[in-house]
Amino acid sequence: MTRPRRAPASKRPGRAGPPPHGPAEAIETIPLPVGRKAHPAIGLGLWGLGRWTTEDEVRTKATIARAYEQGLRWFDSAEVYGSGRSERVLGEVLHRTATAGADAFVVTKVSWEHLRPAQVRAALIGSLERLGRSSVDLYLVHAPDPHVPLAETMAALEALWKEGKVGAIGVSNFSEVELEEAARHLAETRIVVNQVRYNLYDRDEAEPVRDYCRSHGILLEAYTPLARGLLHGRYLDGGRVPSEVRQFAHRLFEPGRLPEILKRTRELRELASSAKVPLASIALHWLRERGAAPVFGASRPQQIDENLAAWKIRPPARVLERADRIAQGARA
Repeated sequence: MTRPRRAPASKRPGRAGPPPHGPAEAIETIPLPVGRKAHPAIGLGLWGLGRWTTEDEVRTKATIARAYEQGLRWFDSAEVYGSGRSERVLGEVLHRTATAGADAFVVTKVSWEHLRPAQVRAALIGSLERLGRSSVDLYLVHAPDPHVPLAETMAALEALWKEGKVGAIGVSNFSEVELEEAARHLAETRIVVNQVRYNLYDRDEAEPVRDYCRSHGILLEAYTPLARGLLHGRYLDGGRVPSEVRQFAHRLFEPGRLPEILKRTRELRELASSAKVPLASIALHWLRERGAAPVFGASRPQQIDENLAAWKIRPPARVLERADRIAQGARA
């Protein structure tokens, strides 16, 4: 297997040792019923990597390195992110740490276009080569394909799990019916994760499966926990919404819906201010209270620091309850 080339020590980002912003605090973990490692409670999603130019990779690598320095260990990627560039960049950074990233909790996904058994195996081999690893801690079906029986896909995944190439099996964007169907075709292991879009505003995918997941020991991973920056306070004072955000932000930024969403978010910001907590703290811990593990995106090291600082501040339950009502349209 081809492994990323190690850079000279003087040029290695993310080198172990005291980080420049103080010692990292350990991030709590969530036990999984299957797998070699516990699941970190918060992680970094690498969806945006690979959408940038070659020059931007310097900033990208610095962002991943900062995350590792500051104690983040859950890194979420996929073969479709940047057509593999996301996995390659992640692998390069992790292998430049003192532990070669051995303590990282690495998650990647097989594309909905590669769910036939031979394709699943080939996709994982490609991902492992780009990551420079012999296995991943968690391998997800990125989304179901109605034209490929889940029986075929899950059997292929279970075979890879038996070989030790996959620590545990999960899915993404699955409904309750699809979760039940997928589970029926696993004989010796089980689904441990369902990753879905989930935040104070986007609940349509998560809420219908939340009770099922809880009762079956399936962890909900929540992507877009900060609603593409809205729940960090972005765009509230007239900032332009980039076209890419509009394209991938589900319905939040539709012209007919955005003014009301901005109004509610300003009310949430006022609530955060009165409670003396960051707005992102409310967004992240609202998910935590619902048993979900947020995986946020970041494109700059500063965003790592901001999000981890928000994670360390746990708002009172009454604030989270008020935020829930505001997000659903109640008057502040």
